[in-house]
Amino acid sequence: MPALLPRTGVLALALAAGPVACQTVGGTGARAVRPGAPGEPSRVVDAEEARRSLVPRVTQADVRFMQGMIAHHAQAITLSALVPERAESEAVRLVAERIGRSQGDEIALMERWLGEHGQEIPDPALGYRLPSQVAGAAVMMPGMLTPEELGELEAASGAAFDRLFLIYMIRHHEGALTMVRELFESDGAGEEAVIFEFAVDVDSDQRIEIARMVRMLSGAQL
Repeated sequence: MPALLPRTGVLALALAAGPVACQTVGGTGARAVRPGAPGEPSRVVDAEEARRSLVPRVTQADVRFMQGMIAHHAQAITLSALVPERAESEAVRLVAERIGRSQGDEIALMERWLGEHGQEIPDPALGYRLPSQVAGAAVMMPGMLTPEELGELEAASGAAFDRLFLIYMIRHHEGALTMVRELFESDGAGEEAVIFEFAVDVDSDQRIEIARMVRMLSGAQL
């Protein structure tokens, strides 16, 4: 994932070098010199304050990403749940099973993270019904199916269902990639350790699944 790797390098360099220079001042223990803003003098801070300055902050973009991705994953699980009774292809069944299992685990991770940071945890059941109301978003999140599209998929069966499922799930996954890109484009976002690792994993995993589904849609495994 070339677009994300440079950020890792910048973050690692920042953590290694840090915004402060540690030293012992006056024999009273560890202290650090924090450079001042342009035109302002440096100041001495204690070790605890210096340590806190190295911990990436959690931004509103981070919180919105986690809340929105819960809803996004919830719809993917909803789509996957339609497969057992409608699909003809065993390959489609396996894809849906993987998506349901992995994204269910990731919803649990996101809920845990939001709880640990004192943030509202959206109800996953609202993910496909009220996408515009999750995390204060003004519009439907990228890749989400409309109620009409969901109804179309529910009404299909056999080979027609398989094809429509793959088309919609590819679009859905591409929407998740857009959400990851928007996270990393937000100032200061995506730097907290759990957020960074999760977002990179989502990007990597869903690119792999998109490639697999595109091959299936071409007829290689249908």
